Amino acid sequence: MEVAMRGKGFWLALAAAGAAAGLVAGAGAPVIAKPAAQRARAALPRTVPLVLMTDFGVKDGAVSAVKGVAYGVSPKLLISDLSHEIEGIWDGAYRLFQVAPYWPKGTVFVTVIDPGVGTARKSIVARTRAGHYYVGPDNGLYTLIDEAEGIDAVRVIDETVNRLPGSQDSNTFHGRDVFGYTGARLASGTITFDQVGPLADPAKLVRLSYQRAVVEGGALKGMIPVLDIQYGNVWTNIPREMVARAGLKVGDRVSVDILHEGKVVDSVTAPFTNTFGDVPVGAPMVYINSLLNLSVALNQGNYAKDHGIGWGPGWSVQVRWGD
Repeated sequence: MEVAMRGKGFWLALAAAGAAAGLVAGAGAPVIAKPAAQRARAALPRTVPLVLMTDFGVKDGAVSAVKGVAYGVSPKLLISDLSHEIEGIWDGAYRLFQVAPYWPKGTVFVTVIDPGVGTARKSIVARTRAGHYYVGPDNGLYTLIDEAEGIDAVRVIDETVNRLPGSQDSNTFHGRDVFGYTGARLASGTITFDQVGPLADPAKLVRLSYQRAVVEGGALKGMIPVLDIQYGNVWTNIPREMVARAGLKVGDRVSVDILHEGKVVDSVTAPFTNTFGDVPVGAPMVYINSLLNLSVALNQGNYAKDHGIGWGPGWSVQVRWGD
């Protein structure tokens, strides 16, 4: 009762004395200040997501080995899988472009599509103006990310520091030994971007060539960067804004030519619709997909399989309407 009945002046005096003695005032009674080590840990950067994308598949232990290395750096990491079924550098570049906008600032992407592993190609970390970090080989993987987010700094990984200890004799698993290890250290706050290694010129990164979307000769022209692989929908890189500026409207009849290496291999005429249910089951349609690009599909069918359509820089489209 005696403590509860003490007045405000008592607590103010006690707080002042406590401050001099290394104590801090709480909501009611004084508490002991946090030790210096605790304060230092609290000041470290917070762990950010670590996203893995590889061409390893999941039939063996490769992906698990990379995750084990990452958790060895910090068991508190939040690790997510983008895909481990990537089919080549272009596919990886587009899948990064597809998902990166939905990940928060600070996210670290470890990207291992690396046919040149162990060669003179550079191991890098690229930082973008969106605040994302991309860890992987300099082989064109970041072509579309650079266009979408803007790479503002690149560092070459210093493998004398940022390499899994004891892995120096391994030349063919940089996904585990270099990229996974460095990505985990960066995502966990163990190192900063400045500690990755020396700066490199972003303008000198390897870039992939491909057909940009254009309006030419009264037609929309672009490429098929990937397929909507689960359903066989044919995605293009022709953006909604270009479609709208060209005057294409829902309900218009659209003619689409699909070319492989410059030769027409498929042609279809279909309505421009909002969604799949706007046409009968099995009927073709042209629509804007979830990435807001023009696409071709069969309602509840597989257009790519039925028409023998592939994807990548060798596949292009020409779109006309109103003839």
